[in-house]
Amino acid sequence: MAKAPRQAAWEFFGAELKRRREVAELTQEELGARVFVSGGYIGQFEQAIRKPQSDVAQRIDEILQTDGIFERMCRKLVNDSRYAEYFAAAAELEALAMHICEFEPSVVPGLLQTGEYATAVTLASNSLAPADFIEATVKARLDRAQIIEAAERPTYWGILHETVLRVPVGGPITMARQLDHVAALSRDRKALIQVLPYSAGAYAQMGKTLKLMEFDDAPPTAYTEAVYSGNLLDDPALVKRAQATYDLLRAAALSPEASLTLIESAAEDFRRCASTT
Repeated sequence: MAKAPRQAAWEFFGAELKRRREVAELTQEELGARVFVSGGYIGQFEQAIRKPQSDVAQRIDEILQTDGIFERMCRKLVNDSRYAEYFAAAAELEALAMHICEFEPSVVPGLLQTGEYATAVTLASNSLAPADFIEATVKARLDRAQIIEAAERPTYWGILHETVLRVPVGGPITMARQLDHVAALSRDRKALIQVLPYSAGAYAQMGKTLKLMEFDDAPPTAYTEAVYSGNLLDDPALVKRAQATYDLLRAAALSPEASLTLIESAAEDFRRCASTT
């Protein structure tokens, strides 16, 4: 199978990084220490396993005196992505992850969304955008979601606040179908889903998303998101804190069985609402 153009471009980035590093007579560990990442990360950049964020690429340019070439390449590749710049690196890692755990306080996670729901969410944030933009954004999200259905899919653990089940995104029919989809993924054991109920009260990571990703041959990563910004965390201490936060959310959530019952009940509520309007 031919390589995707973007992957080939990242491989060129990695090969050029290796060449420039060796010309500078630096080991991976030495370059990593100077740009504040591990030597292992430099190796993963060179093998195109991981993609550096633009600030790391900028520091690499400074150390290797490469006149901004790596930052420009990095920004070009990110800008050519189908995803928002702040999410592009996380989307790349998501496709490589062996295990994904995420918490969503207000919307169904992108990996679990149906087309109707994704369209409603996208329109809500881009009410004046042209139709082709909406279509492309939704398609990119649905393409991402295919990893949940793949034969060699990652293990997926999602925690949804009860708010996610109650807000009628796209109307009652769209919501009923969306919740049916989440319930089906849970019943088919393609995803382990828990609901954090209103009765839990205050909870860790109040109002903030959290995604944890683990890999077969790379250290774990955490990703958090705010308004038009995202934060990809590689630092082991911060990732460990994020994992502890997720453990607190798991402890406060309903069991998977009770969560499935609540999801199915919410879907029925939306169906009844639709039938009376």
